[in-house]
Amino acid sequence: MENYQVLKTLRPGALGVNLVVEEIETETRYLIKQVECIDEHHANRALEELMPLLKLQHPNISVYHEMFIMWNDEISSLFLCLVMDYTPHGTFQNIIENKRKTKETFDCEWMHTMLSQVLDAVEYLHQLDITHRNIKPSNIALISSNYCKLQDLSSQALMTHEAKWNVRAEEDPCQKSWMAPECLKFSFSCKSDIWSLGCIILDMATCSFLNDTEAMHLRKAIRHHPGSLKPILKNIEERQLPGAEMFGFLLPFMLHINPSDRLAIRDVIGIIFTSTSFRNFSDTRNIHRQAIPIFITDVLLEGNMANILDVMQSFSTRPEVQLRALDKLLTMPEEDLGLPWPEELVEEVISIMTQHERILDIMLSTCLLLLRILGQALAQDSETEIPRSNYIISFLVNILRNHPDSERLITMVYNLLTIISSQGLVSEELEEEGLLQLAQEHLDHFMEDRDICLAVLTLLWSLLVDGCIKDSQFEQVAALFLKSIQLFPTSVLLVNNVCRGLASLAKVSELAAFRVAVLEEGSSGLYLLQDIYQLYNDDPEVVENICMLLAHLASYKEILPELESAGIKDLLRVIVERFTSSLELISYADLVLQALEAAAPPSPEEELKPDEEPESSEVSPQLQEDPIFQT
Repeated sequence: MENYQVLKTLRPGALGVNLVVEEIETETRYLIKQVECIDEHHANRALEELMPLLKLQHPNISVYHEMFIMWNDEISSLFLCLVMDYTPHGTFQNIIENKRKTKETFDCEWMHTMLSQVLDAVEYLHQLDITHRNIKPSNIALISSNYCKLQDLSSQALMTHEAKWNVRAEEDPCQKSWMAPECLKFSFSCKSDIWSLGCIILDMATCSFLNDTEAMHLRKAIRHHPGSLKPILKNIEERQLPGAEMFGFLLPFMLHINPSDRLAIRDVIGIIFTSTSFRNFSDTRNIHRQAIPIFITDVLLEGNMANILDVMQSFSTRPEVQLRALDKLLTMPEEDLGLPWPEELVEEVISIMTQHERILDIMLSTCLLLLRILGQALAQDSETEIPRSNYIISFLVNILRNHPDSERLITMVYNLLTIISSQGLVSEELEEEGLLQLAQEHLDHFMEDRDICLAVLTLLWSLLVDGCIKDSQFEQVAALFLKSIQLFPTSVLLVNNVCRGLASLAKVSELAAFRVAVLEEGSSGLYLLQDIYQLYNDDPEVVENICMLLAHLASYKEILPELESAGIKDLLRVIVERFTSSLELISYADLVLQALEAAAPPSPEEELKPDEEPESSEVSPQLQEDPIFQT
């Protein structure tokens, strides 16, 4: 005690004297509970029991800061001193007493806010197999108007001192009235805490029509005459007090004489926080931003998909609830997920998630869920209509804007947009959302990220086929396609799509064709195509796509000299000799060779011949018949 200065002595508790002290070194105020012990053995046993409590970590439990044993010379007694937080704002007991004086009911919002904290604290203790042993209103300290802590945890050694208990009971008969029947015989368990919690809830429910003495007699009566509870619950119902239905169902199971028949803390939480009265106040609860404990959230989310979606709606503004709900849906068996989801259901979930667009973890889980929903729907039936409303597309594009640095999230969003665009009819919506500009920015920023590049280019290919790329963007998209296969030449899917995409661009844009053929910044698409051929010279599909692209480039007379100087003629001759059975491939190669031969400078003999008609730079009839040239 030499480190503390005593400021005042409070009303004695059930186990000892309470002192408000100030630590001399820090000037911090604490509450010290001095518990008189029978002897040194008794003090050491209690201290040994209580020492693990120093390691507790929970926002709603007031932990002990220090424990020590001291000898009081004045009365020749040994005391165990427990140093805990000093809370000057009062306790639940003060609140209940004030309500009794004014005969007011508790505000439902406040009641559920505080109960959630107390129950979560008790559940934390019970998971660690720790029994509080002394739960009562005066041991729930008010830290602020909407924040409380459970305090004054006790031990078996201290709570089984019969002589001390009898003295305290005579001095203050109210002291033991919150205790379960078995505790009077010094038998404590987690179910004893449940009884004490039930008494507190009963006090809160009856404070508007029972005074302190009547409430104390009721708590004592139900220990011996369980029937005493029934008329009180009926009274609560008749008065139509808030939460009457919940009290009527819950309290008989918390205040059961037989401990084994009482509810476990998990069941209490489930009943209270799935009750209608709690749901009604879930929105106003957000004003105080008190997070809903994880355990309570898990209890709420038990059940089928319909229940999970109901909880998501009821707690739409709570990010911690949404994240747990998404995890539940992601791990739910496919047959329970109810696929395929209608567009209205997808939009309902997205409408909730828009409130949390800036929370990365929630967006990642949301996109994973959408990938599962849309991907599995297509896997089950390729003809299934994929939800693709403007609302969904806008949500996904906003994710890209809100999280510009999350590679994983960006990749998932582009994959989702590709799935959605696979059924067409979304070009205009994507253009309105400015997706193409974002895609170009992501390719510039993440050129070294293979997954993002593949996802972006797969979407661009899909949009190109759908005719979404504007004329003014053809050359830039062509450059992006070339850059992608330069970075990732080993991806056969990417190579094939890029060759097809470049062919489509060359079909309609001479500028895009020149971008592929003309040397720029020390590289040329033509030399890149030759390198690609060397990698895939045994893959007829890749080689055919290369030849198709070259055929489209050769349709422009101005590009033929570039093809000649790059050695394309020699490349195509090798290809024709190698792939003799691929008629489509050979037809493309022959078109290019014919165009190059026609563009070759005339020999001296040919220069002496009469002038001939100039060659046309129009696409040859054979190329015009190719499907990719159809407009």
